[in-house]
Amino acid sequence: MRSSMFLGAAIIALAQLAHARPVTPPTVEVSLVKRVSGLFDKRSESGPKIGGANFPDPSIIGYNNGWYAFATRTRGTNVHIQVAYSSDFSNWSIVQNSDGSQKDALPNLPSWVVPGAGSNTWAPDVSRLDDGTFVMYYSASTTSDTTKHCVGAAKATQITGPYTPVSSQPLVCDLSVGGAIDASGFNDNGKRYLLWKVDGNSIGHGGACGNTVAPIVSTPIKVQALANDGVTLQGSATTILDNLGASEEGIIETPSLTHVNGIWILYFSGNCFTGSNYNVNYATSSSITGPYTRAARPLFKSGDFGLSGPGGADIDRYGVNMLFHANYGSGRALYQAQVSVNGKVVTA
Repeated sequence: MRSSMFLGAAIIALAQLAHARPVTPPTVEVSLVKRVSGLFDKRSESGPKIGGANFPDPSIIGYNNGWYAFATRTRGTNVHIQVAYSSDFSNWSIVQNSDGSQKDALPNLPSWVVPGAGSNTWAPDVSRLDDGTFVMYYSASTTSDTTKHCVGAAKATQITGPYTPVSSQPLVCDLSVGGAIDASGFNDNGKRYLLWKVDGNSIGHGGACGNTVAPIVSTPIKVQALANDGVTLQGSATTILDNLGASEEGIIETPSLTHVNGIWILYFSGNCFTGSNYNVNYATSSSITGPYTRAARPLFKSGDFGLSGPGGADIDRYGVNMLFHANYGSGRALYQAQVSVNGKVVTA
């Protein structure tokens, strides 16, 4: 490994705490975010819809002295992408319209997306562009093959939207290898990149999340340069990580990238999201295109600090504030962490 880092022991407070603050570095502090109300949904899965409070696959962006989080679509409503806000990175509330209804950040879908409840809009990620506008990347079921997802892009002048699709075609979609999901944008001192997961388990041979029966299908995380407009891909995509086969239930997903002290840190989730093995993991590299070296253990896994099935993490552009979800009752609650990075070895 060319370079490495140290993230020290993690501390969790299962109460509504004030802004989590690092103690003696290196440290990771985690606190439970107040659960939001409503009927929300993780990704679509077979069987009954998930009831109870849930805010899955959250993404984070700081703006105007506050924090915004965007999450996977809700069931039982017409909301495609939900939004939450916090002024202090501690207390969160769902953003509402003037009439008190829940805000939909992406109210109108492009023609490539399956209409209605079948749209399955997942894992949004929002970045601010150089001109002050905002771009959202999202995943949705495609009319070209309703069993698979592609990645789309939409823009807005206000951070909470409404976001308008930029094209009648997806931004990233390779159905021959399973489609694409979990797109995440990153701005490294003015140079923009897009990451996503090739959803190979959608063409797997069965088992948990479709990919624990041999032969295990590849589910690589890709990275590709973007133009300053945030929606024009440049050059070619590079695979930077892939699943470890049956030992990882044939899945890695939800990439989120940060660049701290010359080290690239790739956060991701491994294993099937419906099971207790789902986790928040990470890998490091001295180059954005790799090779990436995995940590010795996940940052968060079931059993750590009372968490169950943590995953879907997103880190802010400075590599400090993190949001993720974990099982809570019958739903998936929003959790937060503040991460301090020191040294050369990444551990939890």
